[in-house]
Amino acid sequence: MRRSRTISLAEAVQDYLKEMKLDGKLRETGILNSWEEIVGKAIASRTTQIYIRDGIMHVKLSSSVVRNELLMLRRSLVDKINEKAGAEIIKDIVLR
Repeated sequence: MRRSRTISLAEAVQDYLKEMKLDGKLRETGILNSWEEIVGKAIASRTTQIYIRDGIMHVKLSSSVVRNELLMLRRSLVDKINEKAGAEIIKDIVLR
């Protein structure tokens, strides 16, 4: 069967990701991979574990000073992460 409308390869891949419900996970992985770019090298070096579950980012830090600093900047950090992702992926951040 021939389609009447041709689409680009990028559109086809995007449609496939949406259909398979993989676009959200792909964005989450992109956020985790760009953590150092988002928060900077100093904070990223003190991050021991990071993962996303149900729209909440869990970050384990080795420094209590960095944890307190990020607690004060939590809302702006969520906004910055979602801006980087291009959609509202993260609702909140839990810092430990």
